[in-house]
Amino acid sequence: MQWLMRFRVLWGIHKSCHGFFPAPQHLHCQPLSGAKTSRWNDYDTPKEFNFASDVLDYWTQMEKEGKRGPNPALWWVNDQGDEVKWSFREMTDLTRRAANVFTQTGGLRQGDHLALILPRVPEWWLVTVGCIRTGIVFMPGTTLMKARDILYRLQVSKAKGIITTDTLAPEVDSVASECPALKIKFLVSDHSRKGWLDFRSLIKSASSDHTCVKSKTMDPMAIFFTSGTTGLPKMAKHNQGLALRSSFPSCRKLLQLKTSDVFWCLSDPGWITATLASMLEPWTAGSTVFVHHLPQFDHNVIVQTFFKYPITQCLAAPSVFRMILQQDFTSLRFPTLEHTCAGGEALLPEEQEQWRRQTGVLLYQVYGQSETGITCGILRGMKIKPGSMGKAIPPFDIQIIDDKGNVLPPDTEGNIGIRIKPTKPIGLFMCYQDDPVKTAEVECGDFYNTGDRATMDAEGYIWFLGRSDDVINASGYRIGPTEVESALAEHPAVAESAVVSSPDLIRGEVVKAFVVLTPQFLSRDRGQLTKELQEHVKSVTAPYKYPRKVEFVPELPKTITGKIKRNELRKKEFGQL
Repeated sequence: MQWLMRFRVLWGIHKSCHGFFPAPQHLHCQPLSGAKTSRWNDYDTPKEFNFASDVLDYWTQMEKEGKRGPNPALWWVNDQGDEVKWSFREMTDLTRRAANVFTQTGGLRQGDHLALILPRVPEWWLVTVGCIRTGIVFMPGTTLMKARDILYRLQVSKAKGIITTDTLAPEVDSVASECPALKIKFLVSDHSRKGWLDFRSLIKSASSDHTCVKSKTMDPMAIFFTSGTTGLPKMAKHNQGLALRSSFPSCRKLLQLKTSDVFWCLSDPGWITATLASMLEPWTAGSTVFVHHLPQFDHNVIVQTFFKYPITQCLAAPSVFRMILQQDFTSLRFPTLEHTCAGGEALLPEEQEQWRRQTGVLLYQVYGQSETGITCGILRGMKIKPGSMGKAIPPFDIQIIDDKGNVLPPDTEGNIGIRIKPTKPIGLFMCYQDDPVKTAEVECGDFYNTGDRATMDAEGYIWFLGRSDDVINASGYRIGPTEVESALAEHPAVAESAVVSSPDLIRGEVVKAFVVLTPQFLSRDRGQLTKELQEHVKSVTAPYKYPRKVEFVPELPKTITGKIKRNELRKKEFGQL
């Protein structure tokens, strides 16, 4: 980590920015505040767009011309007292070096897939922007994954490269021989490992002279893995429009970020929320991205961080705010915090009111998916209707639809649909990579069917009701039941299982497994067996998927064709039967 803090001394980046290409002339007169007029309107589709050259390098130019304040672009801290502050000029330099590492050393080219499995470390931002500069498609993943999760992602994506830490490198090596497309492995570590390239050393020695690709708006930029009801996670592929949408006026109104803002998003870097709220949204406005390494969620550390650092805005899952509110803190009056947003799961009206009462700050809601990015929300300053996710954010036209794509009247329960005909809006995913069947399944008449149930009132406010499928949303993590059931099936005690969501005071929902035991395990102690099954799931797949609740049953409810009635089990859990 020391190389990060010595970087500006070693290369004197403040004195020169090697290979810098001035921002295009039409950008020089652009406003600095997210609240002012944007270069594009909500329905523009420019032929070319690249976040690195059109946004990041623009702010670098503003810094050079003295038109942006002294706040860093990236401000990273950890519990050990380490701190990294990089300006936009330094980010331009470093990400150009990263781009050269990927192409010149790694041999990766535009359109290649790179698996990105890093915790909240500064290199995550170098990798993402470095990929955007080169047209390499980055694929974020959580560091909680195990070998089987990594194997699946590498195989199905045909990834040519991967970058991770020494913690996960052994997991990658254990499956690499089964991934014929994988050609290059980058390691972010202070230690070397055979067969891996040292990313930090390569960044130090790389040239910062790099010309950004002229990417078209419709060129692929990123792939996010998203869990479904059946089967393994799908690959939601996004084009450069995902980043472009952050420049649209309506999106800027959501947070109304300024260059003086310090924005903290607590999302796991493996999810789309981190790409949006820890990079695209704040940097489009020229704001500071604040990052705490936070290897594990600790409410004390989070609260201390709000008091210690000048954070002005924050976005996190409702479970984070819920966790803080359930503790007995002397004070939650954070000195600089002005605006907070919750996203990833439903937020209760009582929680919004309790947060406002204890912090003096309103808690707004946003909603989105891996396929959509931020879809709707309560814009800053807009009237809050407690419990509502807010209104659609253009260019998305959101309607509540039935299963045939017909628009339903106000206050009628249905599916949340985003209009895709006659024109698919900028920011919506391109497709599920290599899966035209799944892609076609979510098209419903003129709409993309999100699979989420909701109502919309006469004013356009949307009220989330739940998933129309069986996906479990625990603390913002989307978990497909099949993933957990497959892991359980590998244990000799499990004859069959059904996994559903179950209510939880802190997490909103947790994973619950109904398990039918094999005959030889029927006499085993249930408490001991529960712990054994939980540890087994943790050992073979990402630990956040493990069943926090286990109930042993003689049989599972099934349809006449033998399908498990998960909906019946779920209703029982939520007291609807």
